[in-house]
Amino acid sequence: MQTQPGTNCDDLKKLIREVPDFPKPGILFYDITTLLKDKLGFARLIDALTEHYINYHIDLVLGIEARGFIFGPALAYRLNAGFIPVRKPKKLPSEVLQWKYDLEYGQDTLEIHKDAIQPGQRVIICDDLLATGGTARAAAEMVMALGGEIRGMGFVVELDGLKGRDKLKGYDVFSLLHYEM
Repeated sequence: MQTQPGTNCDDLKKLIREVPDFPKPGILFYDITTLLKDKLGFARLIDALTEHYINYHIDLVLGIEARGFIFGPALAYRLNAGFIPVRKPKKLPSEVLQWKYDLEYGQDTLEIHKDAIQPGQRVIICDDLLATGGTARAAAEMVMALGGEIRGMGFVVELDGLKGRDKLKGYDVFSLLHYEM
């Protein structure tokens, strides 16, 4: 099941700074650091994610490096769940599952500890941004390879025009804020 766009958190958009021509000309960058520093805005964001997932009976929240490390632990705390980091290569100290995935132009790699998820554990994947969906899809494949059950994917911002949801069909995808491209 995919949660439809249109949450009632659009007031949080006022706390996001729009930076034109970053990181290159023609790109409009949505800077969430201004939302993070607003104590009421950040609390509202975590409350909204928690409200969506409170009845999902989650065991683990998986956060994707780097900004998933901001939202994932706060959400895990509120859901009384554990937190799992998914990192770039050579950042985790124990035995890892390495996952290569395709980007629009090239490849990238993510890693997770092989013992991070036990078969049957219920997992939410959490990140700041849903753009093309490739990174979230790779994280989902890692969870499934370790025997976890994906109960949802939560994002702060979704860039609707990039159609990242199309790569995540079959998952419960929830995004707080939506932007057209």
